[in-house]
Amino acid sequence: MRKVLRKGVPILAFTMLTMTACSFGSNETTNEMDTPPTNYVEEDESLGLEEDPEQVPDEEVDEGDELGEEAVEESTQRELYLIDANGLVVPQTLELPKTQSVLRQSLEYLVEGGPVTDMLPSGFRAVIPAGTEVDVNLKDGIAIADFSNEFKEYDPNQEKQILEAITWTLTQFESVDSVQININGYKQDTMPVNDTPIGEGLSRANGINMETGSVTDVVNSKGVTLYFLAQNGEETYYVPVTRRVSLGADSLTAAVTELLKGPAHETQLLTDFRQGVELVEEPMYENGTVTLDFNEALLSQMQSTAVSSDVLNMLALTLTEQEGVEKVAVTVNGEANVLTESGKVAEPVSRPSLVNTGSY
Repeated sequence: MRKVLRKGVPILAFTMLTMTACSFGSNETTNEMDTPPTNYVEEDESLGLEEDPEQVPDEEVDEGDELGEEAVEESTQRELYLIDANGLVVPQTLELPKTQSVLRQSLEYLVEGGPVTDMLPSGFRAVIPAGTEVDVNLKDGIAIADFSNEFKEYDPNQEKQILEAITWTLTQFESVDSVQININGYKQDTMPVNDTPIGEGLSRANGINMETGSVTDVVNSKGVTLYFLAQNGEETYYVPVTRRVSLGADSLTAAVTELLKGPAHETQLLTDFRQGVELVEEPMYENGTVTLDFNEALLSQMQSTAVSSDVLNMLALTLTEQEGVEKVAVTVNGEANVLTESGKVAEPVSRPSLVNTGSY
């Protein structure tokens, strides 16, 4: 039986399932700055079929066919970044109606009391205050998210989580590099309640669920995003966490090293790596694939002859956050024929296109 571990201590085994979403408190402030930007590119124009192959135009449907059946609304899977019971921002994949206004729809499904409400599993909340109206325009890779005045009515302690959830939800689309926040058409240089800096926009490079950690020199450090596990009842899901490492450290080696250290002690996050797992050689990168050579402690399944699927997924999710990495391969003491817990030889693992769907 597979054990999921926290800080090296075995706990009960889990089963991967799907999760989602979140809500917010209140505290009102005003922060209208600058004149409203002009000459936006409309989202519908920017995110048509070529930008997002999943989006299709509405098809004409006869009002009555020979069976008299109503048309079935098409749907597609999208990642929404929501807040879990631990206060962490977590991607969850939900089935949403197909639309060409995918950016605006994604934000609408982050609003408390909005269309996401009936989809929320236990322990998750929507992130944008109830009653907030949203709009999005795309210009030169910047998603300009415009909110009504109700946006200001959130718990100040949740400000960074709200900003991260909006940023990571919108940057799942290849057309979006960064996110700018507007309120009633006015650009915000800071968030309206606790003045978290926004500047010219935020991207995934700004991190998510930032750890304070031991590195305090921000100038001489950089962030690496790691994926650990969290539990809600019998369900587990992957959670991204950004940790600071030395600026001069090799990003691939640093990411694996920090992942093996496990989650921070103050969190409720978990790991599926056993104690004693180490890299035998430095990561090797070639043509988009990183090969990681571990010692035999990596093998925790089938009487220590196979690697767990959660370990492979944690590695794939973590390493593909690095630019240029498309797949992750594992070897043990130089041997490539590593078995998975299903008994098959482990092939190079790609990043799942959608995270926390319940299956990989």
